[in-house]
Amino acid sequence: MKKIFSNQFFRNSFFIVIGLFIGWAVFHSSYKKEETHNHSVEEKKAEIWTCSMHPQIRMDEPGKCPICGMDLIPLVQSSASDSDSGVVHFTKESAALANVLTTIVSTQNPVKELRLYGKVQADERLLKNQVAYIPGRIEKLMVNFTGEMIAKGQPLALIYSPELITAQQELLEAAKTKQSQPEIYEAAKEKLRQWKLTDKQIEEIENSDKVRTNMEVESTASGIVTARRVNNGDYVSQGSVLYEVSDLSRVWILFDAYESDLPFLKKGDKVDFTIQALPGVAYSGTIMFIDPVIDPVNRVAKVRLEMSNPGAKLKPEMFATGIVKSNLNEFKDKLVIPGSAVLWTGKRSVVYVKQPGDDPIFKLREIELGPKLGNSIVVTSGLMDGEEIVTEGAFSVDAAAQLEGKPSMMNSASDKSSADRQEGGKVSSMPGMDMGSTSETSEGFTPSETLTKIQIKVSGNCEMCKDRIETAAKSVSGVTLADWSTETKMLHVEFDGKRTNSDGIQKAIAKVGHDTEKYKATDDVYKELPECCLYRK
Repeated sequence: MKKIFSNQFFRNSFFIVIGLFIGWAVFHSSYKKEETHNHSVEEKKAEIWTCSMHPQIRMDEPGKCPICGMDLIPLVQSSASDSDSGVVHFTKESAALANVLTTIVSTQNPVKELRLYGKVQADERLLKNQVAYIPGRIEKLMVNFTGEMIAKGQPLALIYSPELITAQQELLEAAKTKQSQPEIYEAAKEKLRQWKLTDKQIEEIENSDKVRTNMEVESTASGIVTARRVNNGDYVSQGSVLYEVSDLSRVWILFDAYESDLPFLKKGDKVDFTIQALPGVAYSGTIMFIDPVIDPVNRVAKVRLEMSNPGAKLKPEMFATGIVKSNLNEFKDKLVIPGSAVLWTGKRSVVYVKQPGDDPIFKLREIELGPKLGNSIVVTSGLMDGEEIVTEGAFSVDAAAQLEGKPSMMNSASDKSSADRQEGGKVSSMPGMDMGSTSETSEGFTPSETLTKIQIKVSGNCEMCKDRIETAAKSVSGVTLADWSTETKMLHVEFDGKRTNSDGIQKAIAKVGHDTEKYKATDDVYKELPECCLYRK
């Protein structure tokens, strides 16, 4: 009996153990699946979607950008290990959508290219005034209109002069006694010479033994008549101007150079230029003179070239466009990078450097800049030869850095914002970005700069207008950056709101001849602008 009970107890215990083991295995597997499933759900819930063109957009699910309508892309979330490293991670897809392009920097011999605008002018040294050397009345003008070509010795006018008649009579009387009184005879001839009568004219008077009532005025220079000052019947005194004559065998090309361009110009520099009225013809010359005085209205100095003008093809007042390439020897073998790579904050100049590897990972770097070379700029320190930097899409990279609270153009490593700025997947403001006013900021956020960024509509046409507008804006105390676009006519300006405001900047621009959204340039100043800068139709 005891043996049967013992066997039954053993069998029951065995089945209980087997049941417990099977239950543990089933429920443990289910728990692991549930835990794995819950973890993936959490990851999905933690995923944030943003717009590649507007990184300030942050949503908790995929969709369309509420600003531009583009498809949202997943926002790369930094891991705890690199949250404070300062690097910005992009996926290859998001970098392509944001049009982020990079370039390897290299040392170059920088050449600054200056574009100058000017006009053809007559050589001032070859300008002549044809004057009346004897007083009298204009009986007849031989040259009746401006623009007529005259030659030296050509008769220009007939003058009736009582004083000349008396002088001729004295000559004829002195000629009768020239053997006995040669001094009186020579004095009579010299008096006529002082009135610019030629020896041939004096000899004709003496041989004819008659007094001429009208005397020809002969040209003393060759050239083109640019002005006629008298008419038939006018009375003129000795020294009165009859004609203004210009010799156009040589001309000047006068270019306008802004004061910011003058340090890169010197006598002897070669200038390649074209004439608007003569397309397809290239000219070149050397700088012979740079005006030492700045025009107080247009803020320019004249740069002069001297050119021979065979056939008088170059006519005064023709428009000219010149290019000067200035070698910056003091910056030889310095790095030169595209200007689009640099982000300015007023106090700092920064670029984004691509980190080693195939993944688009970037890090902020402060640099020191030298002179601007057209669309490029010299870097004096902060970068090394061979490094790869972002040259297109730098603002998109910077926006991503601001969203992640990492160092950016508005937040340096010492004052970066720690707030995330995202509430329930809704649109949030970009950290460190002033959205139009220095006095009102997002809740809980204090900007690290007191700079205000605005855009102003400014009228203008060309690169001369660009230089004039930007120079006027930068002349206002507190303005740190001014950039005007010839295409959009918009001026991007940064300034210290405690020192100036939009009205002060617009007044300064209107004062040099350019209309703004709020202030209009006076007609007197506007009319002083070069022809190519006249924007009012």
